[in-house]
Amino acid sequence: MGVVASGPGPKADADQERAARRRGAAVHDFRLWSRIYPATGREGYVPVAFVFTGKTAAQRESRMQRLEQTARRYFASTPHPGEGYTAVDCHQAVPVVVTELERITADPAGAAGPVWRRLGRDEWQTLPEALDNPDGERLYRVQLQAARRRQAEREAAQREAQRPVCTRCGEKFTDERWRETTRSSWPGEWDRLCGPCAKEAADRVEAERVARREAEEAAREAAEAEAKKGRGLFGRRR
Repeated sequence: MGVVASGPGPKADADQERAARRRGAAVHDFRLWSRIYPATGREGYVPVAFVFTGKTAAQRESRMQRLEQTARRYFASTPHPGEGYTAVDCHQAVPVVVTELERITADPAGAAGPVWRRLGRDEWQTLPEALDNPDGERLYRVQLQAARRRQAEREAAQREAQRPVCTRCGEKFTDERWRETTRSSWPGEWDRLCGPCAKEAADRVEAERVARREAEEAAREAAEAEAKKGRGLFGRRR
């Protein structure tokens, strides 16, 4: 998204401007012309550069300091909300860089050298370095990803601490077995057993049931055989 900015109108009439001011008219649109700048690919608004010159280095430094103090509300980035973030939000900031004409002329690379200082920083950098935001969105994404990873690890640890343990063998439940027991409407003794122990218990109960049924069937057949035998003896006696 571009940024709308204003600059002095190239053909503004000074007499008409003064007359408009005396009438109390708003002359902003009359004096300034607007332009839509293309997106810079960086956080923040279109950058502003100031080139200072003066008789002494102390004078130039004093002017840059006054500008920095006055414009801080416009160029300063704001911390991202949340604990553990050192990244800052530069989207609403105006990147302001300053330099000195004497510094540019003294550097072999001229304006392409490390002769720029971004307001809010101490070091002198090249213009691309000064306009870059290594502590902005890129760092925020890295720190956000790290924060999400730590949160996921904490949640996984909390879940693991709640994982049931088999009351028979002491092994922790698998995720599948845990889901099976939580779906049970009427939790019973088997829900406190892991999958293998629950299967072993079920197999043992089934084996006991089959053995009991077979024993009952054998007893029934023996009783029927005894009854038939009694009836046969009674018939022969007759």
